[in-house]
Amino acid sequence: MLEVRTTPGQVDFWYDIAAGKPVDWHAVFADFQAAVDWPSCNYWREMAAAFPEAKIIHTRRPPEQWWGSFSKTIAETLTTNMTTDDPVRLRMRTMVDTIINQNVFGGRITDKEVALAAFRKREAEVLAEVPASRLLVLEPTDGWEPLCKFLDLPVPETPYPFTNTTEEFRAAVRG
Repeated sequence: MLEVRTTPGQVDFWYDIAAGKPVDWHAVFADFQAAVDWPSCNYWREMAAAFPEAKIIHTRRPPEQWWGSFSKTIAETLTTNMTTDDPVRLRMRTMVDTIINQNVFGGRITDKEVALAAFRKREAEVLAEVPASRLLVLEPTDGWEPLCKFLDLPVPETPYPFTNTTEEFRAAVRG
């Protein structure tokens, strides 16, 4: 989502995607090698088809832990009144609300049971539909080794990063 906000043209791509317009996935990702999190994760099937050689990494988290984070970041942001005249921020907000709140949670983003059911459903779909040869199920505590092995890359000397905390998310949204 940070790249969508900061890379020229990305808000327009994703605004159109949210509106159901035809998508040239190669144009959307022309300057990128990977996609992480929302909004892209909502289109994992379409992206997997557009990039048949791409590997897919599904990050697994305990559902209650996910809810604790999600409810204090994305859900909180989407249910907080936004005051801005910036047309880019307004398009971004509309796109995010459509893709996440409406399309994933049926407009019930703050309903914990609805959110957890959607979380579990998405995980089950990914695990059932992505061929094992293309899929790595990764828990953040797994560290570098399984990820680097899956991507055929050497393990870095640096510690595995743990970022995107609630505080970091809130600072990015404010910024």
